[in-house]
Amino acid sequence: MLRRLHKDQPDSFAFTPANAEWAKGQIAKYPEGREASAIIPLLWRAQEQEGWLTRPAIEHIAEMLGLAYIRALEVATFYFMFQLTPTGSIAHVQVCGTTSCMICGAEDLIAVCKEKIAAKPFTPGWDDKFTWEEVECLGACANAPMAQIGKDYYEDLTAARFAEILEELAAGKVPTPGPQNGRYASEPLGGLTSLKEWEADKMAHNASVALAVENEDTVSRITGE
Repeated sequence: MLRRLHKDQPDSFAFTPANAEWAKGQIAKYPEGREASAIIPLLWRAQEQEGWLTRPAIEHIAEMLGLAYIRALEVATFYFMFQLTPTGSIAHVQVCGTTSCMICGAEDLIAVCKEKIAAKPFTPGWDDKFTWEEVECLGACANAPMAQIGKDYYEDLTAARFAEILEELAAGKVPTPGPQNGRYASEPLGGLTSLKEWEADKMAHNASVALAVENEDTVSRITGE
């Protein structure tokens, strides 16, 4: 896939004071002459700050690291984690479309994106609040289908729940990430099929913790401490 910089670019870029200080700390991790090794974290922080990676940001970081601009551009265009076009003001949604997710309903999630956000990926929609794209495997196959929004994974999705998550984000809320069907991580939906003694140990541990908290509350009420 050919990756090019967006045709419309801002005039300039500068890190915020806090991010500039953070960037100096990243560069300082590397020995003299190896400062260019900090390019990926600096590009990533610029993207977090602006929402996408602009030409002025790439040029600014290249200058900070003493790199030729083309060297920084090579990195920015090689890694798909860098967004080279404007993203939604609230979130950029990445829907996994690889085998496990595809079998379990990724196409339904993509249909939600097309309906609620925009017909085509990388196109700001729904009042410019969101953009979306289909991506390769994100490594949560046991919890398919899933989507990554920002740094969070939303797993075990249905089309209805996915639409609700977008609505919550649009309303300024932060939906709880992780599995959306009630399971804690990626254990079987029907309960454990092995290591069942661990489940008993976990229940006993939770009961002892609850008792300890209750006893502590009782002591606090009696002593006033």
